[in-house]
Amino acid sequence: MVGAGVLSLPYAMSELGWGPGAAVLVLSWIITLYTLWQMVQMHEMVPGRRFDRYHELGQYVFGKKLGLYIVVPPQLVVQVGVNIVYMVTAGKSLQKFHDTVCWSCKKLKTTYFILIFASVHFVLSHLPNFNSISGISLAAAVMSVSYSTIAWGASVDKGVQADVQCSYRSSTTAGKVFDFFSALGNVAFAYAGHNVVLEIQATIPSTPEKPSKGPMWRGVIIAYIVVAFCYFPVALIGYRMFGKSACENILNTLEKPKWLIAMANMFVVIHFIGGYQIYAMPVFDMIETVLVKKLHFKPSRMLRFVARTAYVAFTMFVAITIPFFGPLLSFFGGFAFAPTTYFLPCIMWLAIYKPKKFSLSWWANWVCIILGVLLMILAPIGGLRQIIIQAKNYKFFS
Repeated sequence: MVGAGVLSLPYAMSELGWGPGAAVLVLSWIITLYTLWQMVQMHEMVPGRRFDRYHELGQYVFGKKLGLYIVVPPQLVVQVGVNIVYMVTAGKSLQKFHDTVCWSCKKLKTTYFILIFASVHFVLSHLPNFNSISGISLAAAVMSVSYSTIAWGASVDKGVQADVQCSYRSSTTAGKVFDFFSALGNVAFAYAGHNVVLEIQATIPSTPEKPSKGPMWRGVIIAYIVVAFCYFPVALIGYRMFGKSACENILNTLEKPKWLIAMANMFVVIHFIGGYQIYAMPVFDMIETVLVKKLHFKPSRMLRFVARTAYVAFTMFVAITIPFFGPLLSFFGGFAFAPTTYFLPCIMWLAIYKPKKFSLSWWANWVCIILGVLLMILAPIGGLRQIIIQAKNYKFFS
């Protein structure tokens, strides 16, 4: 659950302001916990059948063809988008680690560090399934809590800066509005577990007496407690200490103690090694299914090797070409995360369970749908604007 989005939360707060920022953080936490509960419940809603993929659930609700068209595109964009962002963030964290540990060394391009991170996945991507990466996932979970704690702990240690300004980042009305849209996408990106929750739940044994939704829901609760512990202190303390001078990645705002900041950035890299694989595995499955069932390739180790290597190379190339951390979070957060996280589960819930009109469940789902659709429309506008602004002064492959 805890991913790249947590590092951008102080920056998002500087675009939202205290009141709206705190409200958006809390509301997103509540809405995404609710929709995640819906996903867990719907996994085995048909007796004797398990929906192990998001698109399988979509096909059951919307029909075989329409379900694919509604669910697969945003889910695929989410998973590929997360992998691209993880490439960018891990590469920049490796660069920060290098520059912090060896400050007298020659400065290297961000491109080289993204290549280093990608080289790890040219190997790990050939592991067969989720169970094969369980050890990596455990290390990633520990790392995410660790670097989040370091981020707000080091901020507290540094204290409130003398010239701190907790005001909006932009001075113009148009700038404030577009920054607000962008920040919504940053927050949305932080809540990313829905897109692989059914795949993860599918690995849990299930019987009629002990369905998988019991242990899965307990896992979700623990995960969301950890999310609250990581997200709220980082966002609120980081914004209070640095105000609108906070960088897109809070760890880049911090400089001392050097050993601690270097360690935090290495934790980010270790976390994203596991995180990348979690989001890449369903994409591998999808690519290999299309190649074998639609394009009639013969299943083989060579086909698997070529397909997975090509995918890692693609995400690496895009990350090297557009290494804009904040704007990418915002764009993908609104364009793809809003449907799969905020309102598609609610639409499915209404279609399946048909709660009584104007009941609490009916109202809750419609509020989530309306907020999710607004997020999907507005956040990509802010993110795309920031990409255009940053691209003006960017030299490609620098």
